[in-house]
Amino acid sequence: MSKMNVLLIGSGGREHAIAWKIAQSPSLNQLFVAPGNGGTETGSDKIKNVNLSKFEDLVDFAVKNDVKLVVPGPEQPLVDGINDYFKKVGIPCFGPSAAAARMEGSKAFSKDFMKRHNIPTAEYETFTDYEKAKEYMLNFKGEFVIKASGLAAGKGVLLPETMEEALEGLKSIMVDNVFGSAGAEVVIEERLTGQELSCLAFSDGYTIVPMPSAQDHKRALEGDKGLNTGGMGCYAPTPIASPELLETIRKTVLQPTIDGMRRDGFPFVGVLYAGLMLTPNGPKVLEYNCRFGDPETEVLLPLLDEKTDLVQVLLAAAEGRLDSVYIGFRNCFAATVVAASKGYPEKYPKGLEITIGTMPEDVTVFHAGTKVDNGKLVTSGGRVLTVTGVAPTLQEALNKAYEGLAQIHFDGMHIRRDIGHRALKFLAENKDGVHTTYADAGVSISNGDLFVQKIKSMVKSTVRTGADAEIGGFGGTFDLKPLGYKDPILVSGTDGVGTKLKIAENIGIHDTVGIDLVAMSVNDLIVQGAEPLFFLDYFATSKLDVDVGSAFVSGIANACKESGCALIGGETAEMPGFYAPGEYDAAGFCVGIVEREKLLPRVDDIKVGDVVLGLASSGIHSNGFSLVRHIVEKNKFDYNAPSPFADNQTLGQSLITPTRLYVKPLLDTCNKGLIKGLAHITGGGFIENIPRVLPKNVGVCIDAASYPLPPVFKWLKKNGNIENLELARTFNCGIGMVIICDAAKANEVIASIKASGEKEVYTLGSVVDLQSNNGGKPVVIKNMETAWAI
Repeated sequence: MSKMNVLLIGSGGREHAIAWKIAQSPSLNQLFVAPGNGGTETGSDKIKNVNLSKFEDLVDFAVKNDVKLVVPGPEQPLVDGINDYFKKVGIPCFGPSAAAARMEGSKAFSKDFMKRHNIPTAEYETFTDYEKAKEYMLNFKGEFVIKASGLAAGKGVLLPETMEEALEGLKSIMVDNVFGSAGAEVVIEERLTGQELSCLAFSDGYTIVPMPSAQDHKRALEGDKGLNTGGMGCYAPTPIASPELLETIRKTVLQPTIDGMRRDGFPFVGVLYAGLMLTPNGPKVLEYNCRFGDPETEVLLPLLDEKTDLVQVLLAAAEGRLDSVYIGFRNCFAATVVAASKGYPEKYPKGLEITIGTMPEDVTVFHAGTKVDNGKLVTSGGRVLTVTGVAPTLQEALNKAYEGLAQIHFDGMHIRRDIGHRALKFLAENKDGVHTTYADAGVSISNGDLFVQKIKSMVKSTVRTGADAEIGGFGGTFDLKPLGYKDPILVSGTDGVGTKLKIAENIGIHDTVGIDLVAMSVNDLIVQGAEPLFFLDYFATSKLDVDVGSAFVSGIANACKESGCALIGGETAEMPGFYAPGEYDAAGFCVGIVEREKLLPRVDDIKVGDVVLGLASSGIHSNGFSLVRHIVEKNKFDYNAPSPFADNQTLGQSLITPTRLYVKPLLDTCNKGLIKGLAHITGGGFIENIPRVLPKNVGVCIDAASYPLPPVFKWLKKNGNIENLELARTFNCGIGMVIICDAAKANEVIASIKASGEKEVYTLGSVVDLQSNNGGKPVVIKNMETAWAI
């Protein structure tokens, strides 16, 4: 193996740790550190400091000294485009381009990226105007965080406890410019609760290799008090991060981020650092960094095993072949504690002499803010040294780090003595060694995986031209080209099932409400003449019951097949504490297509004399169930008792008869251009739904005697003491779809619909002049008193 020269850029504890690990590489000939610090100057014969900072000078130095790999440490050179400088002269650089480094350089940019790629994060708004930001804060409901959008040395995040603090902090950022140009734009976002986690991963733009999760301690004082700092200590791995959780983070955060950046045109090479909050609703991204963290690097690199050659890892990533090298980690813990100058993170003295005694075994000192002055090691920064201990347990690793710190002295040295306190508390509460997992909190990742496997075949059964109905990716796709439309319009619809779900939950029948979910959306598409193309669902519950969820999806899949649309994706959300045990909610989303010339309703064509036809409903469908449940509860009826109006069914079963799907009976007739308008009779009944398709100068007159009122509505009317008009504007009253067509073509329309399998098409009435319709009412229903008598 040929040895190479490497150039490392930076001067902090992170850079000393990188230099320390690179120096162990059998691939290394000479490591140059620009500018380096006291630790890199005195650490190894293989390491040499060079006092350079301008990009042009660094490039010139690298070319002249045959450097084969450049490793920028801090964020600022990356944001400023140092990668692009070395790329021009053909030297591989382990770090992102300026375009990719915007993920750290602009919090506003990264938040918009997360929103665009559905990566979980807090709700937010960005501001460049101080007064508008102030107004937003004053009206914000709940706690929030203020972030300077640009780089602020890890100190640009404010967590105000009071509105006074918030206003003062916002003014300091946007008016007083305490962070300079970094505060020209701010992000104000909801304050998430939970434990923070740092997840770093090597990346070459395609492949990612996550490192052990770490937890930093940002506050200056013990008990997580005081001002924010660049970090006062860190440990890894984190006991709270189970393998299941880490896999979730990989699949929902790390890999989607890398894939999204590549697809957006700025592939990421380097270390992607995701700062996460473990919320009750799963991990959410707080921010991205585009480089090794500090002090995370001081615990992660000591955990690399002896077989891992860091130089080869960094070079492979820079050359886009990360999958060709070995990366492994030791099965132990590392903990680092920062020794800071008195006064940090505010004003602090410099030039204080440092003495370092003999370190215990498995303890390493990394220099952050040090330099050699006249042969003496002195302080030159706020964070002066970090001391890392490595041991089989976290407590032992911490003990070693503190033992090492006892051998270090400089005036005013400040350390936190509670590093790892959350993890130690967690371990004390879990002495059996069992990880606390999201399953313990009520969110079972393995249950979710089992659910996906169970429904895959159901979903696959909905395949149609344009969609393969595969799930498991980050989004569903549909190819319009094979459909052959000439001038198409896409039509979308979304709906839920409402409190009908309460009855389904009560009686334990869940597939029928899956049908309802699809029907409510596809029926809204067909009234516009549109052919349903694809469907997506959202299913939320307190704790996922695989059998309940899969039954629900089976109903969705069956309805999709009957309606000719593909089930191409969905979301299953477990939210313990948000829903009561056993409860769930759902929403459906459907997209359809129609030729522009066949889009309904043709409002301008509807005229007096047109015929109003109707297709029967299957029952109540999915609207009016708050009233239904009220009637049942008021009369103390039992959902599991025999139904008084349906044979061989319980009351609950007969009430939740699924909504009819009207696509198959109507699509062919719509395509023939025979229909002028369709009205899906949902909440609001005839009274509110039919006028949605009428021109303003006409109404309709419907004869209630033209079709039979189903027994369920007579039962509801009787037991709820409901007046006829209230019945007509609450329920569908036995007609789920209303059709308006030319009187001369009525027979042709009826024949066409019956040819598609419909048994009966009712002639309900006609379109009439609005003013002659009982004083200008859009909908008049005659003969209700006799036809709907009980």
